[in-house]
Amino acid sequence: MMSLIADRILKPDADASDPQVRSLVGKRCGMIGIFANILLFLGKIIIGTVSGSVSITADAMNNLADASSSVVTLLGFRLAEMPADERHPFGHARFEYLSGLAVAAMIVVIGVELGQSSFEKILHPQQVVFSGALVVVLLLSIAVKLGLAGINGHLGKSIDSQTLLAAAADSRNDCISTGAVLASAVFAHLTQLQIDGWVGLAVAIFILYSGAELAKETISPLLGESADPELQKQIVHELKAEKKILGFHDMMVHDYGPGQRFASVHVEMDMKEDPLYCHSIIDDVERRVLERHNIHLVIHYDPVVTDDEELNEMRREVRLVLESIDERILFHDFRMVRGDTHTNLIFDMSLPADQMGREKQIKQQLDTAINLKAKTTYYTVITFESMAFNTAQIWEEE
Repeated sequence: MMSLIADRILKPDADASDPQVRSLVGKRCGMIGIFANILLFLGKIIIGTVSGSVSITADAMNNLADASSSVVTLLGFRLAEMPADERHPFGHARFEYLSGLAVAAMIVVIGVELGQSSFEKILHPQQVVFSGALVVVLLLSIAVKLGLAGINGHLGKSIDSQTLLAAAADSRNDCISTGAVLASAVFAHLTQLQIDGWVGLAVAIFILYSGAELAKETISPLLGESADPELQKQIVHELKAEKKILGFHDMMVHDYGPGQRFASVHVEMDMKEDPLYCHSIIDDVERRVLERHNIHLVIHYDPVVTDDEELNEMRREVRLVLESIDERILFHDFRMVRGDTHTNLIFDMSLPADQMGREKQIKQQLDTAINLKAKTTYYTVITFESMAFNTAQIWEEE
Protein backbone atom coordinates (compact mmCIF):
# COMPACT_ATOMS: atom_id res chain seq x y z
CA MET A 1 0.00 0.00 0.00
CA MET A 2 2.73 2.45 0.99
CA SER A 3 4.78 1.60 -2.11
CA LEU A 4 1.73 2.33 -4.28
CA ILE A 5 1.32 5.77 -2.69
CA ALA A 6 5.06 6.39 -3.08
CA ASP A 7 4.85 5.43 -6.77
CA ARG A 8 2.02 7.93 -7.23
CA ILE A 9 4.25 10.66 -5.78
CA LEU A 10 7.36 9.61 -7.72
CA LYS A 11 6.65 7.89 -11.02
CA PRO A 12 8.81 4.79 -11.57
CA ASP A 13 10.17 6.24 -14.82
CA ALA A 14 10.98 9.67 -13.32
CA ASP A 15 14.60 10.88 -13.05
CA ALA A 16 15.15 10.95 -9.28
CA SER A 17 18.34 13.03 -9.68
CA ASP A 18 16.49 15.85 -11.46
CA PRO A 19 16.31 18.83 -9.03
CA GLN A 20 12.74 19.62 -10.12
CA VAL A 21 11.62 16.04 -9.49
CA ARG A 22 13.32 16.02 -6.09
CA SER A 23 11.66 19.28 -5.14
CA LEU A 24 8.21 18.05 -6.19
CA VAL A 25 8.61 14.84 -4.17
CA GLY A 26 9.83 16.74 -1.10
CA LYS A 27 6.96 19.23 -1.21
CA ARG A 28 4.34 16.50 -1.61
CA CYS A 29 5.79 14.55 1.32
CA GLY A 30 5.74 17.75 3.36
CA MET A 31 2.06 18.34 2.62
CA ILE A 32 1.15 14.74 3.50
CA GLY A 33 3.08 15.07 6.77
CA ILE A 34 1.29 18.31 7.69
CA PHE A 35 -2.16 16.86 7.08
CA ALA A 36 -1.52 13.55 8.89
CA ASN A 37 0.18 15.06 11.93
CA ILE A 38 -2.45 17.75 12.46
CA LEU A 39 -5.17 15.09 12.48
CA LEU A 40 -3.19 13.02 14.98
CA PHE A 41 -2.53 16.07 17.15
CA LEU A 42 -6.24 16.96 17.31
CA GLY A 43 -7.26 13.40 18.18
CA LYS A 44 -4.62 12.96 20.88
CA ILE A 45 -5.04 16.37 22.48
CA ILE A 46 -8.76 15.70 22.90
CA ILE A 47 -8.20 12.22 24.34
CA GLY A 48 -5.31 13.43 26.50
CA THR A 49 -7.38 16.28 27.96
CA VAL A 50 -10.44 14.09 28.62
CA SER A 51 -8.42 11.25 30.17
CA GLY A 52 -5.99 13.50 32.05
CA SER A 53 -3.00 11.66 30.60
CA VAL A 54 0.12 13.79 30.37
CA SER A 55 1.88 11.13 28.29
CA ILE A 56 -0.87 11.25 25.64
CA THR A 57 -0.78 15.05 25.71
CA ALA A 58 2.99 14.83 25.35
CA ASP A 59 2.56 12.54 22.37
CA ALA A 60 0.04 15.00 20.90
CA MET A 61 2.56 17.83 21.22
CA ASN A 62 5.10 15.62 19.51
CA ASN A 63 2.70 15.30 16.56
CA LEU A 64 2.27 19.08 16.54
CA ALA A 65 6.03 19.41 16.37
CA ASP A 66 6.06 16.90 13.51
CA ALA A 67 3.44 18.98 11.66
CA SER A 68 5.59 22.06 12.15
CA SER A 69 8.65 20.18 10.93
CA SER A 70 6.70 19.12 7.83
CA VAL A 71 5.97 22.81 7.19
CA VAL A 72 9.69 23.55 7.48
CA THR A 73 10.47 20.61 5.16
CA LEU A 74 7.98 21.95 2.63
CA LEU A 75 9.52 25.43 2.81
CA GLY A 76 13.02 23.99 2.63
CA PHE A 77 12.35 22.18 -0.64
CA ARG A 78 10.54 25.25 -2.00
CA LEU A 79 13.41 27.62 -1.17
CA ALA A 80 15.97 25.13 -2.51
CA GLU A 81 14.29 25.51 -5.91
CA MET A 82 15.36 29.13 -6.24
CA PRO A 83 17.85 29.59 -9.10
CA ALA A 84 21.38 30.87 -8.65
CA ASP A 85 21.77 34.62 -8.39
CA GLU A 86 24.60 37.13 -8.18
CA ARG A 87 25.17 36.63 -4.44
CA HIS A 88 24.65 32.86 -4.54
CA PRO A 89 26.20 31.62 -7.81
CA PHE A 90 26.02 27.98 -6.66
CA GLY A 91 22.27 28.07 -6.07
CA HIS A 92 20.17 27.65 -2.94
CA ALA A 93 19.99 23.85 -2.64
CA ARG A 94 21.47 23.92 0.88
CA PHE A 95 18.13 25.23 2.11
CA GLU A 96 17.15 21.56 2.24
CA TYR A 97 19.90 20.99 4.82
CA LEU A 98 18.92 24.14 6.74
CA SER A 99 15.31 22.99 6.91
CA GLY A 100 16.47 19.73 8.47
CA LEU A 101 18.46 21.67 11.06
CA ALA A 102 15.41 23.82 11.87
CA VAL A 103 13.33 20.67 12.32
CA ALA A 104 15.93 19.29 14.75
CA ALA A 105 15.85 22.51 16.80
CA MET A 106 12.05 22.38 17.02
CA ILE A 107 12.14 18.76 18.15
CA VAL A 108 14.64 19.58 20.92
CA VAL A 109 12.50 22.50 22.18
CA ILE A 110 9.39 20.31 22.28
CA GLY A 111 11.33 17.59 24.11
CA VAL A 112 12.39 20.05 26.82
CA GLU A 113 8.81 21.29 27.29
CA LEU A 114 7.45 17.75 27.51
CA GLY A 115 10.12 16.77 30.00
CA GLN A 116 9.11 19.63 32.31
CA SER A 117 5.38 18.78 32.20
CA SER A 118 6.09 15.06 32.71
CA PHE A 119 8.28 15.82 35.74
CA GLU A 120 5.40 17.81 37.24
CA LYS A 121 3.11 14.82 36.70
CA ILE A 122 5.59 12.57 38.50
CA LEU A 123 5.55 14.89 41.50
CA HIS A 124 1.75 15.25 41.39
CA PRO A 125 0.29 12.07 39.82
CA GLN A 126 -3.34 12.00 38.65
CA GLN A 127 -5.73 9.24 37.68
CA VAL A 128 -5.82 8.50 33.93
CA VAL A 129 -9.30 7.85 32.56
CA PHE A 130 -9.10 4.75 30.36
CA SER A 131 -11.48 4.35 27.41
CA GLY A 132 -11.92 2.53 24.14
CA ALA A 133 -11.53 5.81 22.27
CA LEU A 134 -8.09 6.24 23.83
CA VAL A 135 -6.97 2.85 22.51
CA VAL A 136 -8.43 3.47 19.04
CA VAL A 137 -6.74 6.87 18.67
CA LEU A 138 -3.34 5.56 19.74
CA LEU A 139 -3.57 2.47 17.51
CA LEU A 140 -4.62 4.68 14.60
CA SER A 141 -1.66 6.94 15.33
CA ILE A 142 0.75 4.00 15.18
CA ALA A 143 -0.72 2.87 11.85
CA VAL A 144 -0.49 6.37 10.33
CA LYS A 145 3.08 6.86 11.53
CA LEU A 146 4.12 3.48 10.10
CA GLY A 147 2.65 4.62 6.79
CA LEU A 148 4.52 7.92 6.88
CA ALA A 149 7.75 6.13 7.76
CA GLY A 150 7.30 3.81 4.78
CA ILE A 151 6.51 6.61 2.32
CA ASN A 152 9.28 8.97 3.47
CA GLY A 153 11.81 6.16 3.73
CA HIS A 154 11.06 4.82 0.24
CA LEU A 155 11.12 8.24 -1.39
CA GLY A 156 14.08 9.45 0.68
CA LYS A 157 16.18 6.58 -0.69
CA SER A 158 14.86 7.13 -4.22
CA ILE A 159 15.89 10.80 -4.37
CA ASP A 160 18.78 10.51 -1.88
CA SER A 161 17.30 13.04 0.55
CA GLN A 162 18.59 13.11 4.12
CA THR A 163 15.65 15.34 5.04
CA LEU A 164 13.07 12.73 4.01
CA LEU A 165 15.09 9.89 5.54
CA ALA A 166 15.19 11.87 8.79
CA ALA A 167 11.41 12.32 8.59
CA ALA A 168 11.06 8.56 8.11
CA ALA A 169 13.23 7.87 11.15
CA ASP A 170 11.22 10.38 13.17
CA SER A 171 7.98 8.62 12.22
CA ARG A 172 9.41 5.26 13.28
CA ASN A 173 10.45 6.83 16.58
CA ASP A 174 6.90 8.13 17.03
CA CYS A 175 5.56 4.59 16.65
CA ILE A 176 7.77 3.53 19.55
CA SER A 177 6.81 6.46 21.76
CA THR A 178 3.08 6.10 21.02
CA GLY A 179 3.32 2.38 21.70
CA ALA A 180 4.89 3.19 25.08
CA VAL A 181 2.06 5.62 25.88
CA LEU A 182 -0.55 3.00 24.99
CA ALA A 183 1.23 0.38 27.09
CA SER A 184 1.32 2.72 30.09
CA ALA A 185 -2.41 3.49 29.79
CA VAL A 186 -3.27 -0.22 29.64
CA PHE A 187 -0.88 -0.98 32.52
CA ALA A 188 -2.39 1.75 34.71
CA HIS A 189 -5.91 0.52 33.94
CA LEU A 190 -5.06 -3.06 34.91
CA THR A 191 -2.87 -2.38 37.97
CA GLN A 192 -4.01 1.07 39.18
CA LEU A 193 -0.34 2.08 39.28
CA GLN A 194 0.16 5.60 37.92
CA ILE A 195 3.26 5.54 35.68
CA ASP A 196 1.92 8.14 33.23
CA GLY A 197 4.42 10.82 34.25
CA TRP A 198 7.36 8.44 34.03
CA VAL A 199 6.33 7.29 30.55
CA GLY A 200 5.86 10.93 29.48
CA LEU A 201 9.38 11.67 30.73
CA ALA A 202 10.75 8.68 28.80
CA VAL A 203 9.00 9.91 25.65
CA ALA A 204 10.49 13.39 26.20
CA ILE A 205 14.01 11.94 26.55
CA PHE A 206 13.46 9.88 23.43
CA ILE A 207 12.36 13.01 21.53
CA LEU A 208 15.44 14.92 22.75
CA TYR A 209 17.72 12.11 21.60
CA SER A 210 16.04 12.02 18.18
CA GLY A 211 16.40 15.78 17.83
CA ALA A 212 20.09 15.65 18.72
CA GLU A 213 20.74 12.85 16.21
CA LEU A 214 18.87 14.71 13.49
CA ALA A 215 20.85 17.89 14.24
CA LYS A 216 24.11 15.96 13.92
CA GLU A 217 23.07 14.53 10.56
CA THR A 218 22.05 17.91 9.14
CA ILE A 219 24.98 19.91 10.50
CA SER A 220 27.52 17.52 9.01
CA PRO A 221 26.88 18.35 5.30
CA LEU A 222 26.74 22.04 6.17
CA LEU A 223 30.22 21.83 7.71
CA GLY A 224 31.51 19.95 4.66
CA GLU A 225 31.63 16.15 4.56
CA SER A 226 34.00 13.99 2.59
CA ALA A 227 32.58 12.99 -0.77
CA ASP A 228 30.12 10.13 -0.88
CA PRO A 229 32.04 6.99 -2.00
CA GLU A 230 29.31 6.17 -4.51
CA LEU A 231 29.61 9.65 -5.99
CA GLN A 232 33.38 9.25 -6.27
CA LYS A 233 32.94 5.87 -7.94
CA GLN A 234 30.66 7.42 -10.56
CA ILE A 235 33.38 9.93 -11.45
CA VAL A 236 36.08 7.23 -11.37
CA HIS A 237 34.02 5.06 -13.72
CA GLU A 238 33.89 7.85 -16.28
CA LEU A 239 37.64 8.50 -15.97
CA LYS A 240 38.57 4.84 -16.35
CA ALA A 241 36.35 4.55 -19.43
CA GLU A 242 38.72 6.94 -21.26
CA LYS A 243 41.80 4.95 -22.34
CA LYS A 244 43.97 8.02 -22.81
CA ILE A 245 43.70 8.85 -19.10
CA LEU A 246 46.54 6.96 -17.41
CA GLY A 247 45.78 7.92 -13.80
CA PHE A 248 44.10 10.51 -11.60
CA HIS A 249 44.46 12.12 -8.20
CA ASP A 250 43.46 15.11 -6.02
CA MET A 251 39.73 14.61 -6.45
CA MET A 252 37.73 17.19 -4.51
CA VAL A 253 33.93 17.32 -4.36
CA HIS A 254 32.07 20.37 -3.06
CA ASP A 255 28.45 19.88 -2.04
CA TYR A 256 26.21 22.95 -2.29
CA GLY A 257 23.09 20.86 -1.74
CA PRO A 258 21.33 18.07 -3.65
CA GLY A 259 21.69 18.62 -7.37
CA GLN A 260 24.44 21.22 -6.86
CA ARG A 261 27.69 19.27 -6.65
CA PHE A 262 30.97 20.55 -8.07
CA ALA A 263 34.12 18.46 -8.39
CA SER A 264 37.70 18.80 -9.59
CA VAL A 265 40.32 16.16 -10.34
CA HIS A 266 43.81 15.91 -11.85
CA VAL A 267 44.24 13.40 -14.67
CA GLU A 268 47.53 12.06 -16.03
CA MET A 269 47.98 11.71 -19.79
CA ASP A 270 51.00 10.86 -21.94
CA MET A 271 53.01 14.01 -22.66
CA LYS A 272 53.53 12.82 -26.26
CA GLU A 273 49.81 13.21 -26.97
CA ASP A 274 48.67 16.34 -28.80
CA PRO A 275 47.60 18.87 -26.10
CA LEU A 276 44.60 19.93 -28.20
CA TYR A 277 43.51 16.31 -28.47
CA CYS A 278 43.91 15.86 -24.69
CA HIS A 279 41.87 19.02 -24.11
CA SER A 280 39.10 17.65 -26.32
CA ILE A 281 39.04 14.37 -24.36
CA ILE A 282 38.85 16.24 -21.07
CA ASP A 283 35.95 18.35 -22.34
CA ASP A 284 34.07 15.21 -23.35
CA VAL A 285 34.56 13.61 -19.93
CA GLU A 286 33.40 16.76 -18.13
CA ARG A 287 30.30 16.92 -20.33
CA ARG A 288 29.43 13.24 -19.77
CA VAL A 289 29.77 13.53 -15.99
CA LEU A 290 27.40 16.51 -15.98
CA GLU A 291 24.84 14.86 -18.25
CA ARG A 292 24.88 11.43 -16.61
CA HIS A 293 25.47 12.30 -12.94
CA ASN A 294 24.59 16.00 -12.62
CA ILE A 295 28.08 16.78 -11.30
CA HIS A 296 29.92 19.89 -12.50
CA LEU A 297 33.43 18.48 -13.01
CA VAL A 298 36.59 20.46 -13.74
CA ILE A 299 39.62 18.42 -14.86
CA HIS A 300 43.25 19.54 -14.58
CA TYR A 301 45.58 18.01 -17.18
CA ASP A 302 48.91 16.57 -15.95
CA PRO A 303 51.28 15.45 -18.77
CA VAL A 304 53.47 12.52 -17.68
CA VAL A 305 56.57 10.84 -19.09
CA THR A 306 55.94 7.20 -20.02
CA ASP A 307 59.02 6.16 -22.03
CA ASP A 308 61.84 6.92 -19.54
CA GLU A 309 63.13 3.53 -18.36
CA GLU A 310 64.95 4.91 -15.32
CA LEU A 311 61.97 6.97 -14.23
CA ASN A 312 59.63 4.00 -14.56
CA GLU A 313 62.03 1.80 -12.61
CA MET A 314 62.32 4.32 -9.77
CA ARG A 315 58.53 4.75 -9.69
CA ARG A 316 58.20 0.99 -9.19
CA GLU A 317 60.92 1.05 -6.51
CA VAL A 318 59.23 3.87 -4.60
CA ARG A 319 55.91 2.01 -4.76
CA LEU A 320 57.45 -1.17 -3.31
CA VAL A 321 59.15 0.69 -0.46
CA LEU A 322 55.99 2.60 0.47
CA GLU A 323 53.94 -0.60 0.40
CA SER A 324 56.40 -2.12 2.88
CA ILE A 325 55.91 0.90 5.19
CA ASP A 326 52.12 1.14 4.84
CA GLU A 327 50.23 -0.23 1.85
CA ARG A 328 47.65 2.55 2.21
CA ILE A 329 50.17 5.26 1.28
CA LEU A 330 49.68 6.64 -2.24
CA PHE A 331 51.81 8.90 -4.44
CA HIS A 332 51.37 10.75 -7.72
CA ASP A 333 52.86 13.44 -10.00
CA PHE A 334 56.11 11.48 -10.12
CA ARG A 335 58.90 13.39 -11.90
CA MET A 336 62.65 13.07 -12.22
CA VAL A 337 65.18 15.92 -12.50
CA ARG A 338 68.74 14.77 -13.26
CA GLY A 339 71.80 16.70 -12.08
CA ASP A 340 75.58 16.30 -12.15
CA THR A 341 75.89 14.91 -8.60
CA HIS A 342 72.43 13.50 -7.90
CA THR A 343 68.93 13.02 -9.27
CA ASN A 344 65.80 14.49 -7.65
CA LEU A 345 62.64 12.38 -7.45
CA ILE A 346 59.78 14.84 -7.09
CA PHE A 347 56.27 13.70 -6.21
CA ASP A 348 53.24 14.15 -3.93
CA MET A 349 52.48 11.61 -1.21
CA SER A 350 49.02 10.99 0.31
CA LEU A 351 49.10 9.79 3.92
CA PRO A 352 46.32 8.16 5.98
CA ALA A 353 45.22 10.19 9.00
CA ASP A 354 47.10 7.98 11.46
CA GLN A 355 50.38 8.49 9.55
CA MET A 356 50.19 12.29 9.52
CA GLY A 357 53.01 13.60 11.71
CA ARG A 358 55.41 10.85 10.57
CA GLU A 359 56.44 12.59 7.36
CA LYS A 360 60.12 12.94 8.34
CA GLN A 361 60.47 9.27 9.37
CA ILE A 362 58.75 8.02 6.20
CA LYS A 363 61.00 10.16 3.99
CA GLN A 364 64.12 8.91 5.76
CA GLN A 365 63.03 5.27 5.35
CA LEU A 366 62.30 5.85 1.68
CA ASP A 367 65.60 7.66 0.99
CA THR A 368 67.62 4.92 2.70
CA ALA A 369 65.82 2.11 0.88
CA ILE A 370 66.03 3.50 -2.67
CA ASN A 371 69.72 4.43 -2.32
CA LEU A 372 70.76 1.12 -0.77
CA LYS A 373 71.75 -0.53 -4.09
CA ALA A 374 71.46 2.37 -6.50
CA LYS A 375 74.44 3.49 -8.58
CA THR A 376 73.03 7.03 -8.71
CA THR A 377 72.30 9.17 -5.64
CA TYR A 378 68.61 9.96 -5.39
CA TYR A 379 67.08 12.75 -3.33
CA THR A 380 63.33 12.76 -2.77
CA VAL A 381 61.42 16.03 -2.87
CA ILE A 382 58.02 15.19 -1.44
CA THR A 383 54.87 17.22 -0.95
CA PHE A 384 52.85 15.49 1.77
CA GLU A 385 49.05 15.70 1.79
CA SER A 386 46.08 14.11 3.49
CA MET A 387 44.49 11.00 2.04
CA ALA A 388 41.10 12.75 2.15
CA PHE A 389 41.33 13.99 -1.45
CA ASN A 390 42.87 10.83 -2.91
CA THR A 391 40.76 7.91 -1.68
CA ALA A 392 39.40 7.63 -5.23
CA GLN A 393 42.88 6.45 -6.35
CA ILE A 394 42.23 3.20 -4.48
CA TRP A 395 39.53 2.31 -7.03
CA GLU A 396 41.84 2.98 -9.95
CA GLU A 397 43.29 -0.53 -9.79
CA GLU A 398 40.03 -2.37 -9.10
